[in-house]
Amino acid sequence: MCKTVCRICQSGVAVFSIREKPRKGLCQTHVPNRRSILSIDDLERSKTTTELPPNIGVIPLSSIAVIRQKTPVTQNYFNKLTTGFGAEVFRQISNRRLLILQPFMLIFGILAYRATKFEPAFLAMALIAILLVLGAVFSKSKQKQFWVFVSLLGFWAGFLLLPIHGKLFGSNMIYGAFYGQFSATVDSIHSNDSERARIIISNIISVEGRNNPPLRRARILLPSDQLPDIGDVISAPMRLYRVPGPVVPGGYDSQFHAYFKGIGAYGSTTGNLDVINPAQTNSISRNIQELREFIGTRIDQALAPPISGIARALIVGDQGQIDENIRTRLADAGLAHVLAISGLHLSLIAGGIFAAIRMGLAGFYGFGQNISVKKIAAIGGIIASLIYLALSGASVSAVRASLMLILIFGAVLAGRRALTMRNVAFAALFIIITDPSSIFRPGFQLSFAAVIALVGSYEGYKSKFQNDASAIKKLTRFFFGIALTSVIAGAATALFAAYHFQNVAPFGVLGNMVAIPLVAFVVLPAALLAVLFMPLGIEEIFFAPMGWGIEQIITVANYISSLGSGFVSPPILEEISLIIALFAMAWFAFFTGKSRFIGVVIAAILIPVFGTIERPDIMIADTTQAIAIKNEQSQELLSQNLASMDLVAGRANSFAVNAWSETYLAKIATPDEKVPCDLTGCWIERDNFIVSLVKTRDAFAEDCSKADLVIARISAPQYCRNTTQVIDQNDLTSSGVHWARWNGNDFIIRPAIVDIYRPWRPNYPSNR
Repeated sequence: MCKTVCRICQSGVAVFSIREKPRKGLCQTHVPNRRSILSIDDLERSKTTTELPPNIGVIPLSSIAVIRQKTPVTQNYFNKLTTGFGAEVFRQISNRRLLILQPFMLIFGILAYRATKFEPAFLAMALIAILLVLGAVFSKSKQKQFWVFVSLLGFWAGFLLLPIHGKLFGSNMIYGAFYGQFSATVDSIHSNDSERARIIISNIISVEGRNNPPLRRARILLPSDQLPDIGDVISAPMRLYRVPGPVVPGGYDSQFHAYFKGIGAYGSTTGNLDVINPAQTNSISRNIQELREFIGTRIDQALAPPISGIARALIVGDQGQIDENIRTRLADAGLAHVLAISGLHLSLIAGGIFAAIRMGLAGFYGFGQNISVKKIAAIGGIIASLIYLALSGASVSAVRASLMLILIFGAVLAGRRALTMRNVAFAALFIIITDPSSIFRPGFQLSFAAVIALVGSYEGYKSKFQNDASAIKKLTRFFFGIALTSVIAGAATALFAAYHFQNVAPFGVLGNMVAIPLVAFVVLPAALLAVLFMPLGIEEIFFAPMGWGIEQIITVANYISSLGSGFVSPPILEEISLIIALFAMAWFAFFTGKSRFIGVVIAAILIPVFGTIERPDIMIADTTQAIAIKNEQSQELLSQNLASMDLVAGRANSFAVNAWSETYLAKIATPDEKVPCDLTGCWIERDNFIVSLVKTRDAFAEDCSKADLVIARISAPQYCRNTTQVIDQNDLTSSGVHWARWNGNDFIIRPAIVDIYRPWRPNYPSNR
């Protein structure tokens, strides 16, 4: 018997000799110094079960236990491990769920690199990576140490991803501005709203013989009627300027994302654009773009605005022509996801193609006897998802959904279970490795939060979703599934929506109950048929029901958004809330059963305590003159969790002012009473503090001794900084927009840019 037990243990299976009735979750083994997980599946794979004597027992995976040698020295330690958190982690890892943690380890590594104030030395980063690899290799025989090294390697791989991508794809970020006549090659078309278009250009060369801008690529704005084709070499008078920084602390960072896209400047044409060398070859990207433009034109011919704008978003992923009021109402009704091509759209299109092929081929009995119809249909689904991905513009949510569908259909081809958290991990790993900066975009966070919650819920309760013979029960389950999916996805994405868009849809379930069937049975099927029959010129027959379906969705959005108009606005969230949510997502994805909700409960407790932030008393723009200062708050605004600020300088409705208003849920307007100003500056008094806006150096001597905060668009003298708090032109140039809040004694000041010595900042030494 001992020989048999040893053979089985060497194959990774735990077997016990049952001398007496074992206690739940704990047995003893004859094999000393060996610990393993008890698994019937592993026993079956070991192919040695027939050799086991009758007195050998196996504990199922559901009642996991840790085998231990009964030794007094280790007894207490292993008792704790068996009954506590360590045993649960041990069980999940042994059940091959360590892979699920790797995307999160990559993300934590990326966050650690982003948080450093200075660029780490590449040699030091490589040395640490080598040491971790060696540690993993030499600890392979020691299971727990090996798991630790694998996790650390995932973290450090994430730490290395951004600098590697920066070396491969990054660009110098210009500090000043370039003017003149430039020639360039058109790489891609960023957006086009029929009035203005944005294009990405490369190979930027001065036609006038001046110094060429030290850029890899740039994004320029031009009239839509001058829009060139991808691959064209153009010449135009241009103004190139530095990429703007975030307009609020913790907000979307244009400089960071532009750097990793190889875009070192924004700009615009200041005259006519000429195509000096049309594209000679038809590249794949150009052909796809031309096809998207062709389909968009046919949509505009068949449907009128604003319906056409939504149809373009659903078919070719172009959201540039969506009416902003409709976009806002859809978001308020919890239907913003309808506009972004994601899992819903791709699964309906690819799944529809899969079902159509399978049903069509099922009628050929002889064909189905020789070849698997299901596998052929799966190949058709993969092709359909890739075509739709190309037409949609390949957003993060579309790429994630396409990868998931490819993995699902691939599982069908391989005869494996399709919808698992491992497939989610594979999709996340692909996106993170190929585009690590995407983890900071709302699309990535919303998409993966929703799919992790949905797949995790399916894993835990899939037995309750089995098919019934009754058609009524199937119909009931369909609408219940829509409601449940909406609740799960809405709850999972609520925090991210509140952080990025300050929006939470209280009646989103009701909106989705009506809108999703319209999308599934009317809008997307009609869109698919319209595109398929477009070469025959009869697409208008199918665009008509699509347009009707979109009209009904807009009507539903108007009604649902009106229901939630009186609700209190969500709290203002700090960046730390996203970190807490990431831990909760990792916990939920890694663990199974009821224990996976522990992380969610912990996050729900920590976020209100540590994840919220007060509104600012003062906001100061960097590149414009805008300055907003908090005024007296009315009870009506306070009851709705809103605020009010006076725009004491700058232009109302500018980009920065509108961003402040949306982020901090504040009404910002020019005050009724004019701010007291003279030739040297302005003086603003509030109940608790005094702010001076200095225009000339003559004002520093008096204002620095009296004001609690001095704001200057010129350099302030050192004696002023020694006397009071100062935000001057140097601060605004290097650190961008400033946030300030009075704490009773002085101002807490937060700049939007805290990592000024990183390669994506114009202040980085190589960019100056």
